[in-house]
Amino acid sequence: MFENLLNLVKEHAGDAIINNAAIPNEHNDAAIETTTNGIIDSLKNQLGNGGIEGLTSMFQGNNQNGMIQNISENVAGSLMQKFGLENQAAQSIVQSLVPVVINKFVYKTNDPNDNSFDIQSIIGSLAGGNTNGIGGMLGKIFG
Repeated sequence: MFENLLNLVKEHAGDAIINNAAIPNEHNDAAIETTTNGIIDSLKNQLGNGGIEGLTSMFQGNNQNGMIQNISENVAGSLMQKFGLENQAAQSIVQSLVPVVINKFVYKTNDPNDNSFDIQSIIGSLAGGNTNGIGGMLGKIFG
């Protein structure tokens, strides 16, 4: 899952990271990786805090704004910490990148013609392989 999500972030990082003067070019790859890790960490936290409903809702296309906000806050904090960005610069990056990536992530997960993401693998990755039946349950929900 990490590689596919990393590629998705790279695909949409243009103005947000690559063409952003706040991120020196030599740090573009690290900023993309930090963004990807921030997204994954946010989803893991959601799952770890019993937020399976939030994840389920997000992948069904509902209530994405709350998840996007949580993910954006986490990613912005990581970018500020790692690259010494001001809050405004970090917020600018996440506002233009995170919603697009999450929407594409959800779309690809639900697209039967795209096998780059599937809900059971995602939950398995987020749960560290210990899904305790969650993956099967979600498979039934999503078909």
